[in-house]
Amino acid sequence: MEYRSYNVKSFKKIPQIQTYLSEEEIRDIEIVSQVFPFKVDNYVVEKLIDWDNYKDDPLFRLTFPHKDMLMPDDYERVKAALDEGDVNKLKNLVNEIRLSLNPHPADQLSNVPEINGKKLEGSQHKYKETILFFPKQGQTCHSYCSFCFRWPQFVGMEDLKFASKEVEVLIEYVKAHPEITDIIFTGGDPLIMGTKLLRSYVEPILKAKIPHLKNIRFGTKTLGFWPYRFTKDKDSKDLLNLFKEIKNTGYHVAFMAQFNHYKELETEEVKEAVEKILDTGAVIRTQSPILRHINDSAEVWEKMWKLQVQMGMIPYYMFMARDTGAQHYFGVPLYRAWKIYKEAYSKVSGIARTVRGPSMSASPGKICLQGVAEVNGKDVFVLSMIQAKNPDLVGVPFFAEFDENATWIDELKPAFGEKFLFEQHLFEGSLVYA
Repeated sequence: MEYRSYNVKSFKKIPQIQTYLSEEEIRDIEIVSQVFPFKVDNYVVEKLIDWDNYKDDPLFRLTFPHKDMLMPDDYERVKAALDEGDVNKLKNLVNEIRLSLNPHPADQLSNVPEINGKKLEGSQHKYKETILFFPKQGQTCHSYCSFCFRWPQFVGMEDLKFASKEVEVLIEYVKAHPEITDIIFTGGDPLIMGTKLLRSYVEPILKAKIPHLKNIRFGTKTLGFWPYRFTKDKDSKDLLNLFKEIKNTGYHVAFMAQFNHYKELETEEVKEAVEKILDTGAVIRTQSPILRHINDSAEVWEKMWKLQVQMGMIPYYMFMARDTGAQHYFGVPLYRAWKIYKEAYSKVSGIARTVRGPSMSASPGKICLQGVAEVNGKDVFVLSMIQAKNPDLVGVPFFAEFDENATWIDELKPAFGEKFLFEQHLFEGSLVYA
């Protein structure tokens, strides 16, 4: 299959759009796509979406914008500006709405590392042992997830983007920080780059022979949206060889693969791609947020985790939808997410119980809702930190008042009149990453 992608200007050329969608639905996509990035490829269109049931199809929801993703007032304002045809007015309105949607959740911009007076733009030293690297040419994807918390990377507002091409400064920084064991290539999607370009980032790291660096990870959605990247693209063999080279150099190679629904695992194309990646010695770990309209049922997660294990992948995270973009549309309350997680978790065998969640990637770190407990006759949330800027906080339980409707940590109140663990400054002397 030759790669083709569609956006707000070209999606009407998709035959299924003209066959199945009403003029009103097509117009809704045009309006919402002024604010949120929209891109879908022909693999998703032809192989994953059930067009006979497109309104309820999870992959259609995952890739095509929907009217309710915008608040009603914002929808009407964008519609009016679009109808008016004033390009500058529309642009200013759209930028105003985007800036109101918390475009950089979890203080992403404050995580930029610095060495010898040089800022490593496009990187985040997020946790003690982990640095994220955003290669400049990898700040797009084969298709865009409609919920994506990194949507600012794709919308054309330069001051919202997060990208780097300075691999030399990255190496200098990692060498100077012996606590760093992991580099995560992320985006966007770094595997959208051609292999020759990807090599220009990876090979200098291999040649640097940094003794404390152990793991090289790739955060990617490519397996779900374009599995031909590993099987039929003209440089797919070279890509697989690159993974083997990383492995043979002594690094653990990990794919942090995002699968949002089991339907993405059922095609022959993705099964072949997974086998080829695993044959290189790489490991595939899977993760997804829990999303209303897409995967908010225990049955979906149970089936997804079972299929992933059967295919040789390792279930890794269930995330909460981040507090950015259209969270009002995709967000699931914490309590409901935990119940879905608990039910699905209880129905899979031990080898699928590697998965952790539901987890919030918030400013202090990854905060996990472990469950609900009764203390002194009162229900409370039991929380802990799977990862933290202050590493001393990892694994220490703390409590929040029970709130059936809360969707994020900033909507919770500490139980028993205390501050949350990460607000108490109980661990003096610990290195806290910005």
